[in-house]
Amino acid sequence: MKAAYAPFDVADYLDNDAVIAEYLTAAAEDPNTDVFLAALGDVAKARGMARIAKQAGLGRESLYKALGSGAHPRFETVSAVLRALGVKLTLVAEHRVPRRKASPRKTPRMRSEPAHRPPKRAA
Repeated sequence: MKAAYAPFDVADYLDNDAVIAEYLTAAAEDPNTDVFLAALGDVAKARGMARIAKQAGLGRESLYKALGSGAHPRFETVSAVLRALGVKLTLVAEHRVPRRKASPRKTPRMRSEPAHRPPKRAA
């Protein structure tokens, strides 16, 4: 007898603001932008795609298209969806190893200045 499993849908677990914020933050850290757009779609689905589309000023079909795989939505679209979801985008400086300070540049010598001065003689 083969066991039957229900399909996993992450939208079923996106049930409060803290979980949604953590989910979107983790997705935004992935270098693949499709991951963030898919996560945004998951959250919109959890909150109600038609309602989010209306609050963002988009049609439902346009929202599906903007958040679909391989889409390249405009920043204004992503920003409107985030506002409709009640999520704020925050940027934080990345912790990097500080660069070494460059040694101060020496001023170039003037042509009239001798390259080597002989030591002074005692009188």
